[in-house]
Amino acid sequence: MTLITRYQLASRSVADLHALYHEIYDSLVLSHEGSPERRCALASLENILAELHSRALRPPGP
Repeated sequence: MTLITRYQLASRSVADLHALYHEIYDSLVLSHEGSPERRCALASLENILAELHSRALRPPGP
């Protein structure tokens, strides 16, 4: 697994972000403790949550 950055997430829809979150969460559950895959999954999940939270805080567009 490779790290998913905020830059990569910026162009995704909210529905895509939720689906991606669940997909990465599933891979996290199957990963081994301390493995590089687990660290990337955890960091990617944090990035997805940060992107979702930033969108929730934005005022609605015109």
